[in-house]
Amino acid sequence: MSTTTLEFFGEGLPYIETSDSTGVLITVEGTDGVGRTTQLGMLREWLELRGHGVVETGWTRSELVGRAITQAKEIRALNKLTYTLLYAADFADRLEKEIIPALRSGFVVLADRYVFTAFARALVRGAKAEWVRDLYGFAPKPHLVLYLKADVPTVIRRTIPTGTIDPFEAGMDIGLGDDLYDSFKQYQTMLIAEYDRLAQEFGFHTVDARLEMETIQERLQRIVSDFFASRL
Repeated sequence: MSTTTLEFFGEGLPYIETSDSTGVLITVEGTDGVGRTTQLGMLREWLELRGHGVVETGWTRSELVGRAITQAKEIRALNKLTYTLLYAADFADRLEKEIIPALRSGFVVLADRYVFTAFARALVRGAKAEWVRDLYGFAPKPHLVLYLKADVPTVIRRTIPTGTIDPFEAGMDIGLGDDLYDSFKQYQTMLIAEYDRLAQEFGFHTVDARLEMETIQERLQRIVSDFFASRL
């Protein structure tokens, strides 16, 4: 792969050298119930079989902050400001310790959700778009964004029966209603609308998440193959 200088949403991280990066950052976005984890696992295997070194990273997996976020959510100690700031801290830790080192070493980094999830969630919670974008100005722009899109009825059908709905994934913290189901429906509707706007602004590659699992993976592989071909 050729050496490229990472582009950032803002000023970047001034204390970390990124000009010698040869890796590729691919992110997968989408709401709950769209099959991100399954598709990422299949995509990783496919990439590795083609000789690529792959590193996976995901939302709230920081060793420094991830547990704090979980505990704060359990006791409902997050408002829209602390919610956004904690997630930014989680991302910053993973960026410094996982993502940028992997990109500088030539790996393909597969990110299960990226800053676009932060943008969408913060805006739904009433944060100012400019403030959120500035907050994540240290984040590098991904080379490729794969958006698994499903409509609200599909998300509900896949998520509600599991009985594992996080109150924050249902928007219970922003007063959408006392009923978990109704709040979840409203929140997911708002969230998908934000993702759709981001998809247009940043040129996401949208794949219909309502399709069969194998069909979705075939389409993702085709998009990634075309991307690598364009870099030759």
